[in-house]
Amino acid sequence: MTSTKEHPTTAGRTAPASGDTGRRGDRLAALAQRHGALVALVVLAAVASLSFDSFATGDNLGNIAVSSSFLATVALGMTFVIVSGGIDLSVGSVFVLGGVLAAWGSQYGTVVALLLPLVVCAAIGLVNGLLVARTGLAPFIVTLASMLAARGLMLAITDEGADTFLVDPDSVFASLGQGKLLGIGTPVWITAVLFLGGAVLLRSTWFGQRVYAVGGNEQAAALMGAPVARTKISVYTLSGLLAGLAGALNAAYLASGVTILGYGMELDAIAAVVIGGTLLTGGLGYVSGSLVGVLLLKVIQNVINQIGSLDSAYQQVVSGAFLVLVVVAQTWLARRRRVG
Repeated sequence: MTSTKEHPTTAGRTAPASGDTGRRGDRLAALAQRHGALVALVVLAAVASLSFDSFATGDNLGNIAVSSSFLATVALGMTFVIVSGGIDLSVGSVFVLGGVLAAWGSQYGTVVALLLPLVVCAAIGLVNGLLVARTGLAPFIVTLASMLAARGLMLAITDEGADTFLVDPDSVFASLGQGKLLGIGTPVWITAVLFLGGAVLLRSTWFGQRVYAVGGNEQAAALMGAPVARTKISVYTLSGLLAGLAGALNAAYLASGVTILGYGMELDAIAAVVIGGTLLTGGLGYVSGSLVGVLLLKVIQNVINQIGSLDSAYQQVVSGAFLVLVVVAQTWLARRRRVG
């Protein structure tokens, strides 16, 4: 009799405690997943500042910010694609193509230098979206094909890379890449505005909610009335548009349409997005996290350059190893949250 009276009391005390522990674990896992990259960035920057005298200088931090702005613009579009459950492997080639078109178009004025790459690159993204959404082809295959097509078009325009189009350094278009406002490079300001708009679009609009819904469960989103095909077409078009804009800004910054830069940028963009807490499986992601991911990759590259004794090729090795660690951590945290 004694045991039957004590048992409900004991259970009443232990069950809520177990539930609290589980919820606390869920919250910690969610915080680690969302802000882990930011913590790593702060720690790495602090260590680099103490280890290298030249790291925390204004010039070096300014160079990191400007060099990050081009990749960040590409990563912004990639964030929308990955949150929707897709992938875009064409952005690196589209970035190069956008830069070449902008440099070529700059001889006809700033409007042409900007509109030409934006229209062409957005059209490539639109085709990607139509093929993915209307035919059901895998995004990996579709964007791989468009990556090759964009690269081929760039080689055709530049005579297999033999022609390099230059931008007048005194033009208004060049000032978009080389100018400064309050001591900060213009590309950084443009990227900041783009990310602010992207954050509002993804978190506070019906379109953003549909992107999350499609990435989380496409069938459920369709049953709820979400325009799945239209949403997919939109995110791929946005990705192509932003890759073209990043290429145009890079051409303005370098005052030329360089044909050898940007290859492999799609992998850096994907790495930055995933490091920033966006799930490769879709349905969960943060624009701010992608920006932190880009900065973390650039700081890692800068630290390797500061060391000097390491070959630049190790930048990719370190970035790849870091990406593996993040994906493993994401998988563990996601599993932890499901169990909790």
